[in-house]
Amino acid sequence: MTALIDEPVEIAVVDYGMGNRRSVEKALAHVGARATVSGDPERLRSAAGLVVPGVGAFPRAMERLRELGLDELLRERVAAGTPVLGICLGLQLAFDYSSELGGAEGLGIIAGEVHRLRADQLKLPHIGWNEVSFGKPDSPLVADLPLRCAFYHVHSFAAVPSREQDVLGTATYGAPFVTAVEKGSFYGVQFHAEKSSAAGLRLLANFARICVGALAPSHAGADTAR
Repeated sequence: MTALIDEPVEIAVVDYGMGNRRSVEKALAHVGARATVSGDPERLRSAAGLVVPGVGAFPRAMERLRELGLDELLRERVAAGTPVLGICLGLQLAFDYSSELGGAEGLGIIAGEVHRLRADQLKLPHIGWNEVSFGKPDSPLVADLPLRCAFYHVHSFAAVPSREQDVLGTATYGAPFVTAVEKGSFYGVQFHAEKSSAAGLRLLANFARICVGALAPSHAGADTAR
């Protein structure tokens, strides 16, 4: 069953030239959000929430973000309390560092590093559906989702947060790995929510509701001013 939001909200999919931007945009529109794909800083600053998708290599992605000045913009938005959702590589970019392709510094939004999956003898990349266990049932991102449910993964690297409290969900592929994180207004999922059927759409709808909630104080202030 698709989870739809009651109040449309503007969510911008950050366009830095990497990732499945259009499929994320379509999934957000499907749950009722007003979704746009943009790399324009002013458009990204005016949106109620941001989604950072990503497919490809970490160093190149950070290079693109820096070239466009979007690295500072993302840090600025998170610091201001704007809800931001990183998907796949978009989750990894939030960390301090990745060892991929010789290593590169990340956005530093979440303390920790990104390393190659310890998959034992299993084939990499890890591709397919995998059960995710959510350790924070009160997180608004996983509202109305089972504590264990399957999402679609495609990756060879995974984040290793420095702080246990930033871990939202884990899965196992040869060994346990972190597949969802939450810190302040930043949320990240290693799996592709936009390709994860009803559970993925529900998670995206939950994120849209988080964005609506983040607007509530400013709406209240506007009402008071009138």
